[in-house]
Amino acid sequence: MCSTPVPYKTRILDALDYVSDDFNRQMFDAHILPWAKSVTAHGGNVSKSALAAGFTKGNGHTLNFVDLCSCFGNTTMATIYGMSYNAIRENWSDTTKCMTIESTRRIPVNITGIDISEPALEYGKTTGLYDDIICSNLNERSTVEFDKVKQVMGDADILLSTAALVYLDLDTIDTIIKSFADGGDEKKEGYILVNFLNPFALEKADDTKKILLKYLEFVGSRATRHRRMSELEQRNYPGEEWSLLELWVLKRRS
Repeated sequence: MCSTPVPYKTRILDALDYVSDDFNRQMFDAHILPWAKSVTAHGGNVSKSALAAGFTKGNGHTLNFVDLCSCFGNTTMATIYGMSYNAIRENWSDTTKCMTIESTRRIPVNITGIDISEPALEYGKTTGLYDDIICSNLNERSTVEFDKVKQVMGDADILLSTAALVYLDLDTIDTIIKSFADGGDEKKEGYILVNFLNPFALEKADDTKKILLKYLEFVGSRATRHRRMSELEQRNYPGEEWSLLELWVLKRRS
């Protein structure tokens, strides 16, 4: 994989009208962001704009945010930085601009990116998009890296996994979701935003939903467009032009 997201932006975000991050952001804003604002604080000196946005005075509290199968981090940019699909494309329009994230975090979070691509993670770390990274083949569950992933899941307050679970073994999904649901050493409130692709791997999507509902409490869902299908995909699925998404938000059981 390339060391910057520019080729990814050109081949995927541009060529396939990858609009799904606008809907990921809307789902995050509707179901997770209000809670995140209510439990975080910016310390004693809170600006008027922060107060207007819903932040409160306090000692300060940073949430742990995990982007699972994060790639270069476009969905973190959408949810945490509040950036639109077009804003992300503009930010990634060339190899110079992409090295500065042209927005700020909307809530105080520590962001961990987890992916199989070391170059994508290094990009996120270099630009400050990610605070911590774990490079791991998540379908290899006997590794030291996978043990780290399980620990991070337990410590997470917010878990993001978009257009990603379809690539993981069901046993891997079960282990990761259970680790998140257990909430680490101290059970705490936490939320997860996931989505399911259509028309791809529909039976596996159903199996994944069963795993999620086994461990977590359902909050809400929405159906949206994902991206245009490639020519090969359109040949394999005649009559279809767009791939679709079913977005779910769930939370830890109290």
